Amino acid sequence: MAVSKTLKDLWKIRTLLILFLTPILLLPLPILIPTREGRCAYVVIMMAVFWISESLPISVTALLPVFMFPLLSVVEAKVISKAYMNDTIMVFLGGLCMAVAVEHWNIHRRIALRILMSVGSEPRWLMLGLMIATWFLSMWISNTATTAMMIPIANAILMQLKDTKDRSKDEGEIEMNWKESSNDKKAEKEEKEPPVEKLQVQPSDGSDISDEAEFTRLKKALSLCIAYRANSGGIASLTGTGPNLVLKGQTDELYNARGIESPVNFASWMAYGFPLSVVVLIVCWCWLNILYLRCKVLCTCFSDDPIRKIQSRKVRNVIVTEYKKLGPITYAQANVMVLFGLLVIFWVSRDLGGVGGWGDRFDHNLVKDSTPAVFLAVLLFVFPSKLPRVFCLRKNSYEMTEEEKAEAEAPITPLLTWKVLHEKMPWALFLLLGGGYALAKGCEESGLSYWIGTQLQVMKGLNPWLLLLIICYVCAAATEVTSNTATATLVMPILSNLAIGTGVNPLFYMFPAALSVSFAYMLPAATPPNAIVFGYGHIKVSDMATAGIMMNILAVPLLLMATATWGNAIFHFDVVPEPFRLNATLPVDIT
Repeated sequence: MAVSKTLKDLWKIRTLLILFLTPILLLPLPILIPTREGRCAYVVIMMAVFWISESLPISVTALLPVFMFPLLSVVEAKVISKAYMNDTIMVFLGGLCMAVAVEHWNIHRRIALRILMSVGSEPRWLMLGLMIATWFLSMWISNTATTAMMIPIANAILMQLKDTKDRSKDEGEIEMNWKESSNDKKAEKEEKEPPVEKLQVQPSDGSDISDEAEFTRLKKALSLCIAYRANSGGIASLTGTGPNLVLKGQTDELYNARGIESPVNFASWMAYGFPLSVVVLIVCWCWLNILYLRCKVLCTCFSDDPIRKIQSRKVRNVIVTEYKKLGPITYAQANVMVLFGLLVIFWVSRDLGGVGGWGDRFDHNLVKDSTPAVFLAVLLFVFPSKLPRVFCLRKNSYEMTEEEKAEAEAPITPLLTWKVLHEKMPWALFLLLGGGYALAKGCEESGLSYWIGTQLQVMKGLNPWLLLLIICYVCAAATEVTSNTATATLVMPILSNLAIGTGVNPLFYMFPAALSVSFAYMLPAATPPNAIVFGYGHIKVSDMATAGIMMNILAVPLLLMATATWGNAIFHFDVVPEPFRLNATLPVDIT
């Protein structure tokens, strides 16, 4: 009993133990290696432990370099503080402002319901519609917000399917009882028969069990498809998820330090990530169909089953009703959609990979993706949320209803207010991104990056593709137990130095690794979308693990296929830029 109580007490204070013991246990490192590299490694390992254990909030852990690097004489305070605000973070800020406006005016729900109205109401097409809607929205707005919006829609569809099925059974039983009571002669004969034979004629119990099992599988499929698409939908665009911006910021730092421009921008990212995201979506849909909907549902989608037709009609009515509740598109929604469309156009067309773009009209590097992002974000605070009823736009009072009069007298508010932005903006993510850039800066300034690259030269004999496969699977596994942004932050500096030390293009390892940390399919605690879906009670941990392990196995080879084909055509992974060759030994051919 005493041992059990002691263990319980230790478990209660485990967070405090990690916070106090980790710095003490790591002290031999800077003492035995009294160099800048050793002191920087001390901070890096401590932050890794805190991030993985989450003994501190991950955004608070990201602030450690601000005071630890100067105190340990690794980097000056004014240098390390600049890492927390750069061009990449400005891109993220502008994109998130637009995402908050889309969410605030309920445009994301309108888009999702419109997609569901277009795909049909059969189970497999409903699942595809939910996946497409979640995938598209998670490219632009928070994965958590997307999941929180889509799960209630999926639940409404499931409830309607269940209700229609139960009603059809009740109607069938009433019709059967009426037929039996109308045949008096048959009823008299049946009374003479033993009751055992009467029970043998009713196979309803097995049918009920089968229907319930089918409905349970459908609940699991519709729940998991939302979580999976929210997780990996973000790889399609640069601002879709945190790890993308970690890669963008660190490649900018890496390339600019050598006097060349990073090839990673919004257009090049979409050219690489968007097709890969579509392929993963299709594979995920096929796998969930096979695992949960089974051949029975796939085949009956083409049958003339009247119950299935009733279900389809009822489900479509639910979706149409929900869409009609939104009403017509308002003035504010139209304005936000126009600004959102302009932002995407500006991002994609700024640099079209050497064939032109509006960015060429300015001096070299004068404008970046942050330029239109912040400009259009500011316009959200300028444009009004309703058409001002002033001057020639003012209606006569006798032509206006009481509601219109009250609206005309109300103060004019912009499309986005600071109060709304402050409440919905994930400010902690900015600190996490900044902490990653500060960590990379410290490794570079202290010489730890060079030391790691030198030590990793022992891997030069390994085939780069085999090494990349191992890296991607390790990153995908690591993100199941810790934040994907924190995982990307930790591995990006290591992979860049691994590539330089072995004579490989740094993007060859860094880009696929940044995408693979978004393949979090197996555990509820891996990402907020997984946790939200799990919280609704339709799935168990074993369900998520069973479906997720296959998705992890399939997604990484698809990622390598994309890297070897269109990814290589865009970023030339098989060519090592000249400035990186000067820091490497013999080049390694990855073709």
